[in-house]
Amino acid sequence: MAVVVTFDELPKYSGTVSMVDGAFDPLHAGHIAYFRAAAALGHPLLCNVASDRYVSTKHPPLLPEQQRATVIDALRDIIFTHMDTYDTASVLRQLRPWAYVKGADWRGRLPRLQVDICDSLGIRIYFLDTVSESSTRLLRAAHW
Repeated sequence: MAVVVTFDELPKYSGTVSMVDGAFDPLHAGHIAYFRAAAALGHPLLCNVASDRYVSTKHPPLLPEQQRATVIDALRDIIFTHMDTYDTASVLRQLRPWAYVKGADWRGRLPRLQVDICDSLGIRIYFLDTVSESSTRLLRAAHW
């Protein structure tokens, strides 16, 4: 059973969860492979769902943030869901996960601030080679 976690509750899970994050708009099979691989690292998985404000910097949101969080929260590999109302750096500082897990497409592109926070707090960074699709590519193919 998944649990929606508020920003103030994040410290309860410090060091015990792996964190994945993203917009997941639209959610696709590549995301599911990413979640499964992240869960296979052996720690409960917390998904930090990007806000509509963030998604709007890329494209108009297909699903509003609360609907995206509800869909993510229903997936079996996701144990905890957090609706990000700040930014990833703030969530990493507040949560201090066991690991921060990203797709291999982020290797060399992860914002320096996030890398520095992980280094200073002892958060492992894993890049998983599960990229098989792209929300951006799907949207372009749909003529967005």
